[in-house]
Formats: sequence, C-alpha cells, structure tokens
Amino acid sequence: MAGFDYIRDPAEIYRQSFAIVAKEAGLELLPGDMANVATRLIHSCGMVDVIGDLEYSARAAANGIAALRAGCSVYCDVEMVRSGIIQRSLPANNAVLCTLNDDRVVDHAASIANTRSAAAVDFWHDDLADAIAVIGNAPTALFRLLERIAEGGPRPALVIGIPVGFVGAVESKQALAQNSSGIEFITVHGRRGGSAMASAVLNALALDAA
Repeated sequence: MAGFDYIRDPAEIYRQSFAIVAKEAGLELLPGDMANVATRLIHSCGMVDVIGDLEYSARAAANGIAALRAGCSVYCDVEMVRSGIIQRSLPANNAVLCTLNDDRVVDHAASIANTRSAAAVDFWHDDLADAIAVIGNAPTALFRLLERIAEGGPRPALVIGIPVGFVGAVESKQALAQNSSGIEFITVHGRRGGSAMASAVLNALALDAA
C-alpha cells in the first residue's frame, strides 16, 4: 500500500503550526503572556479569527501563572476539561479536580433546581480562593460560580470561562467579563468554546509557569 506524503515529526508539526498562527493571527497586538495563550487557543480549534472574540482582564495571565507556581488547585467543570490538561506541564504537581461525579451532586442539583454542572460547583473546596477555575462546557457552571462569588464565596485567582453552546453560553461569558467583583478572567465571547479550548488556555499558562 502506498504511503501518504505528510509530516511525521511532532516537533516540526508544532513548529509549523505555531508559525502559521503567528503569521495569520496578529498576535503582536497582545501582551507576551496573552500572545502565548492566544497561540494555544487558536491551535486547539484551528480558527485564527477566534482572537477577535478573546477578552481578558489586565492581570489574568500573570495571576494564573503565579497561582500555578504557588501550587494552586485547578477546578474543572467537566472531565473532558480535566483530561485536556497536560498534567506533566503543571509546575507544582497541581491538583486537577472535577466534582461533577461526586455522589452528592444529583440530589443537590434537585434541591437547588439547577443542572448537575452548576450543583458540582458548590462542592469546589475552600482553596478555591487561590485556585484556577476552568469552565469549557457548561454555562450553568459559570453562572453558578459567579453567583457564589457574588454571595461572598471564595474568589479564584483566575476564571477561564469558555463554555460552548446555544443556550446561556453567550450570556454567561458576558456576565464573567462584566462582573463587578473584579475577578481576573479569560473568555472567548460568542457561542464558540469547549473543553479543548478551555484546557488549551490552562496549558499555555502552565507552560509559561514552568
């Protein structure tokens, strides 16, 4: 059987991919740490125009890098986000946690009349105050996190809020960007998002932290 002519070297694939992103995406308009985030974000979805929907607070990347170096926990809304995080790149053997399958979540979701994803956020621990929250799937999880913060709950060092979808995704990301609590955040506005994009942002910060 005849073989196909394609690049097989992983390092060369990455090199060429990042060179194309740098050429097409206008990364020079971003600070260095956010340029790295944008590169990984674009690489995760193959869409250079996503940079136009990227919004972040002033110290988002710096806070995330410092928190990772300090050994913070990383809380994820779904297992797909957790699976997408490259744990060997984490600088301080950081715990990567998802409470969606906690035995208490189903009953708690019924008691608060909300989704399992939202209910799972109520089981993120007290160290959330110094942690990074990574939400790539469920708008309700992002809304619930913002509610907890507004109620006086722990304020994460950084919220990466990039849920995908047609119901609540746009609105939850707008609420994150417009939050009155002053939390540091990274988001991608619009319907686009997802686990791969959210975990790619965390991976970019982890590589910088390392």
